Amino acid sequence: MVEKKKTSRYSPEFRERAVRLLDEHRSDYPSLSAACREIGGKLGCSGDSLHDWWKQARRDAGAQPGPTSAETARIRALEREVRELRQANEILKKASAYFAQAELDRPFRK
Repeated sequence: MVEKKKTSRYSPEFRERAVRLLDEHRSDYPSLSAACREIGGKLGCSGDSLHDWWKQARRDAGAQPGPTSAETARIRALEREVRELRQANEILKKASAYFAQAELDRPFRK
């Protein structure tokens, strides 16, 4: 199974700048979601995306519980490795069964 690589529309620098703007101007709005909608609209991204970036930045800074970006990347890499190893094991099991059956089908020689 080929895994599609998700391409990012926004650079990490843009995301950092957007989160910084949100932090600086958050008090100007009645709620976090209102600030995300307004600032995201001005920057050309969705409020939901900006909110997600803000939450992840807080996790990375240790201000909010949850996996950091580095931990998330490591988890994905380990899950990919587990998936590949399971596929390799399945192939080896099938090959082992095939060769074992071939050995049983050989005529017995004295």
